[in-house]
Formats: sequence, C-alpha cells, structure tokens
Amino acid sequence: MGNLENEPMFSARNLKLFTAPLGMNNPITVQVLGICSALAVTVKLKPAIVMALSVTIVVAVSNAIIAAMRQYIPDRIRIIVQLVVIATMVIFVDQFLRAYVFDVSKQLSVFVGLIITNCILMGRLEAFAMVNKPWPSFIDGIGNGAGYGIILIIVAFFRELLGSGTIYGYPVFEKLGFYSIGYENNGMMILPPMALIVVGFIIWFQRSRDNSLVEK
Repeated sequence: MGNLENEPMFSARNLKLFTAPLGMNNPITVQVLGICSALAVTVKLKPAIVMALSVTIVVAVSNAIIAAMRQYIPDRIRIIVQLVVIATMVIFVDQFLRAYVFDVSKQLSVFVGLIITNCILMGRLEAFAMVNKPWPSFIDGIGNGAGYGIILIIVAFFRELLGSGTIYGYPVFEKLGFYSIGYENNGMMILPPMALIVVGFIIWFQRSRDNSLVEK
C-alpha cells in the first residue's frame, strides 16, 4: 500500500479506500469486527447514530495522527502510542457528548469509553496508518467508520421499529393504527441476542448477492 503515498488526494484508489468498507470489505459483515457494539447500542436509532459518528471520528483522526507520526514511532512501543492516541480521541468525543447531547451520552453509558477496545481501530492503525500517509489514512478511517456505522444504523432501525414501534422516537406503528388492530411490539427485538440475529441476516443477504464474499 506504500504506492498510495504519491497519489492525488482524490484518486480512484483513494476513493476505493472509502467505498470498499461500505460493502465488499465491511468491518462488521465481512471482517466480523466491532460486533459487541451491535449488541450494546442498537436498541434505539439515536444512540446507534451517535456511536457510529463517534467511532468514525475517532478512527479517522487517529489514523491520520498515527500516519503523520509513523516514521518517528519506535516499533517496540507502537501499540502503546496507538492506544494513547485512541484514548485521547475517545476522551474528546466523550466530553463533547456530555456537553452537547447529555441524554444520549447517558444512554451510551460506558460504551463510548469502550471505543478504545474496538478491534476496528487497532486494526486500521496497525495495518494501514503505520504504512501510509495521513490523507489516505484519514479516508480509510472515514470509510471503515462509515461501513461500521451503516450496519449499526440498519440493526437499530429494525430493532427499534419492531421492538418499540418507533423510528428515532417517532411512534410509527401507533400513527399507522397497528395497535388498534391488535398488533403488539416484539419484546424480543430489544434483547441483545436479536442484534446478532439481525446482523446474521444482513451478512446472509450480502453474501447471497455477492458470491465473492462466500469464501471470506
């Protein structure tokens, strides 16, 4: 990947760095990383969106910082440096959420702090940022964060809709009159195992449409 360093900012390969994680190399459905977040923050759509944005910001900025420092980081302490950068970014994001969206921050609880343990971050820093310049690394971070976020949002959409009858807090089923004809919310959808089941359906759907993913 070293040949990315001399390419234009918006080259076709840099564009692929952004688009690949959205589908063919999605960090959740293909690489099977960051699954724990799907369990924890996808009961409602709002916290899932906030978590998706938070992870995207942390991985993109951390990627760019590590890429800028990579030639000055001794190999034997590179993991420690990466963790320090990630932890610093997580603290910034956590304090921002506490200041401006405190209700969502309370819903996310400790899970914002646990972004530091997300395998996607360490994977991108170690595999990509350590061997590429800041701009491609930033794009790679945005792409992987967006790919992660898309899955979280899809899972949260179905869990909130079927489990609570709402979308982003709006009472969809109530407005449509479903309750008046005997419909009841599926309480199982708000239980953690259903997040994995929904993710499983997404993986099945994606791989059934693309045979090249079957062997991955």
